[in-house]
Amino acid sequence: MHLLLDTPVCRWYSCTRMVSTGNIRLAVAILVTSAIIGIVAAIILKGSHQAALPAPSSRQLPQNIDMAIHDAFLYEVRGGTTVWELVAKKAEYDKSGDIAYLSDIHMKFAKTPSAGALTVTAVKGTYFNKSRNVALRGKVHVATETGASFDTETIDYLAAHSQFWTKDEVTCRQQRLTLTARGMELDVASRKARFLKAVDARVAGLNTKIK
Repeated sequence: MHLLLDTPVCRWYSCTRMVSTGNIRLAVAILVTSAIIGIVAAIILKGSHQAALPAPSSRQLPQNIDMAIHDAFLYEVRGGTTVWELVAKKAEYDKSGDIAYLSDIHMKFAKTPSAGALTVTAVKGTYFNKSRNVALRGKVHVATETGASFDTETIDYLAAHSQFWTKDEVTCRQQRLTLTARGMELDVASRKARFLKAVDARVAGLNTKIK
C-alpha cells in the first residue's frame, strides 16, 4: 500500500511527532536545570549550617587541676569574726581540693581595735585550705590605712601566727621615709614590721643615709 506524503493524515502525524519531541526536550531541560539548582542550594545551605556552628573549645584544664572558678572569693573566720577576705580573678583547685592556684589577687584584712584595715595585692598566689596559709607572688603590695606600704616580689601569710613573712628584698615607704631591707616579718594584729637585715633608710630632704 502506498501512502502519499502530502495527504492530510500524513501531515497530521508529522506535526504530532514534532510537538511530542519538542515537549520531551523541554521537560528534560527543565529537570536538568532543577537538579542543578537543587544541588547548588543544598551546598549553600550545608555551608551556612556548618558556618553557624561554634568551634569546639580546645582548651583543657591541666592534669593536676580538677576545677577552675572565675572571680573566686575566699575568707578566714576566727572566733566568729572575719579575719580577711580575698578576691581572685581566677582560682584553679587541684584534685585533692586542698590547694588553689590564684591569679590577680586582692586581699583585705579587717580593722582591729588598735589598727586600721590592711590590703594586699599580688599577680598570683597559692591558697592552702588546711592551714589557711597564702603564698603571694609577683608585684606584692601591702598597704596600711595609715599610709605605710611595703613592696616585694614574694611574701607568705602564715595564718597560725597572723603574720606576713618574706626573706626577699622589701621596700617600705611611709611619709618621707623610704626603707629597703632584706627579709621582713609583719604582724597583722599590730601592723608592726620587723626587718631582718641589710636595712637602708632614706628620708626625703636629707642627703645622708640612715643605717
